[in-house]
Amino acid sequence: VDADGLFIIQNRPELVEGCTECILTPNVVEFGRLAKAKGIDPNGDPTKLCEELAKAFGGPTIIQKGAKDYISNGKVTFVNDNEGGLKRSGGQGDTLTGSLATLLAYRKAYHEKLWDHENDLSEPETLALVAFGGSAITRECSRLAYKEKGRSLQAGDLTEHVHTAFLNTIGEKTKI
Repeated sequence: VDADGLFIIQNRPELVEGCTECILTPNVVEFGRLAKAKGIDPNGDPTKLCEELAKAFGGPTIIQKGAKDYISNGKVTFVNDNEGGLKRSGGQGDTLTGSLATLLAYRKAYHEKLWDHENDLSEPETLALVAFGGSAITRECSRLAYKEKGRSLQAGDLTEHVHTAFLNTIGEKTKI
Protein backbone atom coordinates (compact mmCIF):
# COMPACT_ATOMS: atom_id res chain seq x y z
CA VAL A 1 0.00 0.00 0.00
CA ASP A 2 1.46 3.35 -1.05
CA ALA A 3 0.46 7.00 -1.57
CA ASP A 4 -3.32 7.55 -1.41
CA GLY A 5 -3.80 4.14 0.18
CA LEU A 6 -1.62 5.26 3.09
CA PHE A 7 -3.74 8.40 3.45
CA ILE A 8 -6.82 6.21 3.83
CA ILE A 9 -5.04 3.98 6.36
CA GLN A 10 -3.91 6.92 8.50
CA ASN A 11 -7.60 7.79 8.84
CA ARG A 12 -8.85 4.19 9.07
CA PRO A 13 -6.00 2.11 10.52
CA GLU A 14 -8.37 -0.74 11.31
CA LEU A 15 -8.45 -1.54 7.59
CA VAL A 16 -5.02 -3.21 7.83
CA GLU A 17 -4.76 -4.09 11.51
CA GLY A 18 -3.82 -7.74 11.83
CA CYS A 19 -3.26 -8.17 8.07
CA THR A 20 -0.08 -10.21 7.97
CA GLU A 21 -0.01 -10.34 4.16
CA CYS A 22 0.05 -6.55 3.76
CA ILE A 23 3.03 -4.30 3.05
CA LEU A 24 2.87 -0.55 3.78
CA THR A 25 5.45 1.62 1.99
CA PRO A 26 5.42 5.09 3.57
CA ASN A 27 8.02 7.77 3.04
CA VAL A 28 9.18 9.68 6.13
CA VAL A 29 6.23 12.11 6.11
CA GLU A 30 3.66 9.36 5.53
CA PHE A 31 5.31 7.27 8.24
CA GLY A 32 4.94 10.15 10.71
CA ARG A 33 1.22 10.42 9.91
CA LEU A 34 0.70 6.68 10.36
CA ALA A 35 2.62 6.76 13.66
CA LYS A 36 0.47 9.62 14.97
CA ALA A 37 -2.66 7.74 13.90
CA LYS A 38 -1.53 4.87 16.15
CA GLY A 39 -0.54 7.20 19.02
CA ILE A 40 3.21 6.83 18.46
CA ASP A 41 5.62 9.76 18.63
CA PRO A 42 7.37 9.69 15.23
CA ASN A 43 10.60 11.14 16.64
CA GLY A 44 13.43 8.88 17.69
CA ASP A 45 15.41 5.92 16.40
CA PRO A 46 13.83 4.99 13.04
CA THR A 47 14.69 1.30 13.43
CA LYS A 48 12.82 1.07 16.73
CA LEU A 49 9.97 3.27 15.48
CA CYS A 50 9.42 1.11 12.40
CA GLU A 51 9.25 -2.00 14.59
CA GLU A 52 6.96 -0.25 17.08
CA LEU A 53 4.57 0.89 14.35
CA ALA A 54 4.49 -2.58 12.78
CA LYS A 55 3.64 -4.03 16.21
CA ALA A 56 0.93 -1.40 16.70
CA PHE A 57 -0.70 -2.49 13.43
CA GLY A 58 -0.37 -6.12 14.50
CA GLY A 59 0.44 -7.63 11.16
CA PRO A 60 1.51 -5.52 8.20
CA THR A 61 5.13 -5.29 7.16
CA ILE A 62 6.32 -1.70 6.91
CA ILE A 63 8.98 -0.38 4.55
CA GLN A 64 9.81 3.18 5.60
CA LYS A 65 11.49 4.70 2.55
CA GLY A 66 14.26 7.25 2.93
CA ALA A 67 18.03 7.69 2.96
CA LYS A 68 17.93 4.21 4.49
CA ASP A 69 14.91 1.94 4.24
CA TYR A 70 13.63 0.57 7.55
CA ILE A 71 11.71 -2.68 7.19
CA SER A 72 9.81 -4.42 9.98
CA ASN A 73 6.94 -6.80 10.61
CA GLY A 74 7.14 -6.11 14.34
CA LYS A 75 9.25 -9.20 15.01
CA VAL A 76 12.09 -8.93 12.51
CA THR A 77 13.58 -5.59 11.49
CA PHE A 78 16.04 -4.87 8.69
CA VAL A 79 17.82 -1.70 7.67
CA ASN A 80 18.60 -1.42 3.97
CA ASP A 81 21.45 1.02 3.60
CA ASN A 82 22.41 -0.11 0.09
CA GLU A 83 23.43 2.82 -2.06
CA GLY A 84 20.57 4.46 -3.92
CA GLY A 85 20.34 7.51 -6.14
CA LEU A 86 21.12 10.90 -4.65
CA LYS A 87 17.73 12.23 -5.78
CA ARG A 88 14.26 10.98 -4.91
CA SER A 89 11.40 11.80 -7.21
CA GLY A 90 7.73 11.36 -6.47
CA GLY A 91 6.61 8.15 -8.13
CA GLN A 92 9.63 6.02 -7.27
CA GLY A 93 7.30 4.10 -4.99
CA ASP A 94 5.73 2.68 -8.16
CA THR A 95 9.00 0.86 -8.87
CA LEU A 96 8.98 -0.46 -5.32
CA THR A 97 5.36 -1.60 -5.65
CA GLY A 98 6.09 -3.38 -8.93
CA SER A 99 9.16 -5.07 -7.48
CA LEU A 100 7.19 -6.18 -4.44
CA ALA A 101 4.36 -7.54 -6.61
CA THR A 102 6.82 -9.59 -8.66
CA LEU A 103 8.59 -10.95 -5.60
CA LEU A 104 5.24 -11.74 -3.95
CA ALA A 105 4.34 -13.84 -7.00
CA TYR A 106 7.67 -15.71 -6.66
CA ARG A 107 6.93 -16.15 -2.96
CA LYS A 108 3.54 -17.69 -3.70
CA ALA A 109 5.13 -20.09 -6.20
CA TYR A 110 7.79 -20.98 -3.61
CA HIS A 111 5.20 -21.86 -0.96
CA GLU A 112 3.12 -23.81 -3.49
CA LYS A 113 6.31 -25.75 -4.30
CA LEU A 114 6.16 -25.06 -8.02
CA TRP A 115 9.83 -26.04 -8.11
CA ASP A 116 12.01 -28.27 -5.97
CA HIS A 117 13.92 -26.42 -3.28
CA GLU A 118 15.60 -27.06 0.02
CA ASN A 119 15.50 -25.14 3.29
CA ASP A 120 11.80 -24.43 3.62
CA LEU A 121 11.30 -20.90 4.90
CA SER A 122 8.15 -19.84 6.72
CA GLU A 123 5.66 -17.41 5.19
CA PRO A 124 6.67 -14.59 7.58
CA GLU A 125 10.34 -15.18 6.70
CA THR A 126 9.68 -15.02 2.97
CA LEU A 127 7.50 -11.92 3.33
CA ALA A 128 10.38 -10.18 5.14
CA LEU A 129 12.73 -11.24 2.33
CA VAL A 130 10.26 -9.94 -0.27
CA ALA A 131 10.17 -6.57 1.50
CA PHE A 132 13.95 -6.35 1.68
CA GLY A 133 14.33 -7.54 -1.92
CA GLY A 134 11.84 -4.98 -3.23
CA SER A 135 13.64 -2.25 -1.32
CA ALA A 136 17.04 -3.39 -2.61
CA ILE A 137 15.90 -3.59 -6.24
CA THR A 138 14.35 -0.13 -6.05
CA ARG A 139 17.44 1.41 -4.45
CA GLU A 140 19.62 -0.19 -7.14
CA CYS A 141 17.29 1.12 -9.89
CA SER A 142 17.58 4.57 -8.38
CA ARG A 143 21.37 4.32 -8.17
CA LEU A 144 21.68 3.23 -11.80
CA ALA A 145 19.23 5.86 -13.06
CA TYR A 146 20.94 8.62 -11.08
CA LYS A 147 24.34 7.55 -12.44
CA GLU A 148 22.93 7.99 -15.95
CA LYS A 149 20.61 11.00 -15.53
CA GLY A 150 22.02 12.87 -12.56
CA ARG A 151 19.81 15.60 -11.13
CA SER A 152 17.47 15.43 -14.15
CA LEU A 153 16.30 12.00 -12.94
CA GLN A 154 12.55 11.41 -13.00
CA ALA A 155 10.75 8.46 -11.42
CA GLY A 156 10.06 6.95 -14.84
CA ASP A 157 13.81 6.70 -15.48
CA LEU A 158 14.01 3.85 -12.99
CA THR A 159 11.95 1.50 -15.18
CA GLU A 160 14.65 0.84 -17.77
CA HIS A 161 16.98 -0.29 -14.99
CA VAL A 162 14.70 -2.87 -13.35
CA HIS A 163 16.23 -5.87 -15.14
CA THR A 164 19.82 -4.88 -14.37
CA ALA A 165 18.90 -3.99 -10.79
CA PHE A 166 17.21 -7.36 -10.36
CA LEU A 167 20.28 -9.20 -11.66
CA ASN A 168 22.64 -7.06 -9.53
CA THR A 169 20.54 -7.63 -6.42
CA ILE A 170 19.12 -11.13 -6.71
CA GLY A 171 20.88 -12.70 -9.66
CA GLU A 172 19.58 -15.37 -11.96
CA LYS A 173 19.57 -19.09 -11.47
CA THR A 174 21.72 -20.70 -14.09
CA LYS A 175 21.14 -24.18 -15.46
CA ILE A 176 23.85 -26.70 -14.77
